[in-house]
Amino acid sequence: VQLQASGGGSVQTGGSLRLSCAASGSISSIDSMAWYRRAPGAERELVASILSTGGIHYHNAVKGRFTISRDTGKNTVDLQMDSLRPDDTAVYTCNAYVFTTAHAWTFAWGQGTLVTVSS
Repeated sequence: VQLQASGGGSVQTGGSLRLSCAASGSISSIDSMAWYRRAPGAERELVASILSTGGIHYHNAVKGRFTISRDTGKNTVDLQMDSLRPDDTAVYTCNAYVFTTAHAWTFAWGQGTLVTVSS
């Protein structure tokens, strides 16, 4: 299973970016999809997650500014980031909890994409 992320970049405070992540490979189904981030010198944290049932969770720091969405048919997850702040600067990584065609559950990780917000 592979996850391919795209959409990082540099913006000024108050700007917007949209991250996208597509899962491919030996996928039977996907339970949850999520975005994590790791800021310089900090631990990785869960930014937002979305379940196959539609349940959504946001980190308190991004509530009202970020929106996670998912296309179950295409195995993609997007993160719309608005009103960006310098403390959103981090490497963002997508994640999926996948039931493979080998009938096993596995966590798959994409490559990180850098988001830089300047003041």
